[in-house]
Amino acid sequence: MGKKIFVGNLSFDTTSKDLEALFSQAGTCESVAVTDRATGQSRGFGFVEMSSASEAQKAIAEFNGKDLQGRTLNVSEARERSSGGGGGGGDRGRGGFSGRRSY
Repeated sequence: MGKKIFVGNLSFDTTSKDLEALFSQAGTCESVAVTDRATGQSRGFGFVEMSSASEAQKAIAEFNGKDLQGRTLNVSEARERSSGGGGGGGDRGRGGFSGRRSY
């Protein structure tokens, strides 16, 4: 099973192929994701899944702080998504400031 890496501070011009070319220097890239699934646009960050934990550690050590397309990369182990839904709005629409005065 592979190990997922977070890559931050990407140029919005960076493609999955660019990231794969860089990280393949540290080992086998199982997957690379740079674009938002819904819009197809770059998010300014991405995820790379390396084939092993040792390759992931090598990639983190080698590429954290490295310049790619004029940007200094922030590379670290990806954190698991927290369980629970989308982080709701709580008491939306009830109480609080609505922009109108009520007398």
